[in-house]
Amino acid sequence: MTNDLIEKADRVMAATYSRFPILLTHGDGCTLYDANGRTYTDFVAGIAVCNLGHAHPGIAQAIADQARRLVHVSNLYYTGPQTSLAEWLVEHSFAGRVFFCNSGAEANEAAIKLSRKYFKDRGSPERFRIITMEGSFHGRTMATLSATGQAKIQKGFEPLVDGFEIVPFNDLEAVRDAITGETCAVMLEPIQGEGGVRCHAPGYLKGLRELCDQEGLLLIFDEVQTGMGRTGRLFAYEHFSMTPDIMTLAKALANGLPMGAMLAKEEVAASFTPGSHASTFGGTPLVAAAALRVVKVLVEEGVLRNCERVGRYFRDRLLDLKSKHAFIREVRGKGLLLGLDLACDGTSIVKACMERGFLINCTRDHILRFIPPLIIREAQIDSLIACLDSVFEEMAADNSSFA
Repeated sequence: MTNDLIEKADRVMAATYSRFPILLTHGDGCTLYDANGRTYTDFVAGIAVCNLGHAHPGIAQAIADQARRLVHVSNLYYTGPQTSLAEWLVEHSFAGRVFFCNSGAEANEAAIKLSRKYFKDRGSPERFRIITMEGSFHGRTMATLSATGQAKIQKGFEPLVDGFEIVPFNDLEAVRDAITGETCAVMLEPIQGEGGVRCHAPGYLKGLRELCDQEGLLLIFDEVQTGMGRTGRLFAYEHFSMTPDIMTLAKALANGLPMGAMLAKEEVAASFTPGSHASTFGGTPLVAAAALRVVKVLVEEGVLRNCERVGRYFRDRLLDLKSKHAFIREVRGKGLLLGLDLACDGTSIVKACMERGFLINCTRDHILRFIPPLIIREAQIDSLIACLDSVFEEMAADNSSFA
């Protein structure tokens, strides 16, 4: 069955993914099962999506209950779940208003459009350029890949959309030097996820806030990966004693159902008026009901506290590995967004861990990224650390260049 389905998928689906040869059938918490009955402890969580794990009973119930009542009617009408979710997000963030969509790329598109519209409404149509960072990842639509600071994402899709200035990561003076009379905003991730789990230097984000205030620019935080509890706070900006003007969310917002959101301060959001932007499926009753259950579980059932506590434990165990294996250059991240920077290719390590029953991720070829469900426990982390230690020992023994 597994091989037949894999062959069929490879025949009929666009070849945009290099998939691992396993057929996953169901999950429970932090555990996934394949068609052959093998189990895997999940440290990928659907790429930082399933923050509450798989088959969460409360979310499943919320989806089932809402599916029996109302799935979709479009945004021509009001619905209760969408309104309740928007109210919750506003009450728990800096924002005054929310726009719902279906993905992180769409949320970032909305942020880009809103930034331009905000300045046009204020009589400055020449201000349309947005400064972004090398190593960033903002999506794969034409505008968001143009904003992304990775050449490999952009390759083959030139000419790119005009309006983006990409500057070196973690360099406040480079941002200052890039500002012109055409600049409208600065957009960045509080922690670069796809870019290698790279954190900004102390004071950098606060310095950006001050710079944007001085120059009259909007500050946009892409929290598609860092938001919804991933760093131990509901939103990563809460770690830095400052707020952006616009924030984008997606991934974990509905724990696996496709949902994105753009949040903005009231005066900025006012530039979105009827007809200026839209989404047919944005914030349907079904996904909004699921997301409303997600956010309540995050803050009411101790998930954020678990992420913060277990994240510290996980980081300490990764540091133990670093002290033992010289090819580990750095341990990065915050909460349960963690990475190991290796002086070697990490793709074979991902495969070796999968064969031992652990799903992990590698980005930029040499960064092992760990983004498990926020309900992960210390015992599961201990098991992964033992697995990694064993894999590292075996690979070092087999390849002297690895050590």
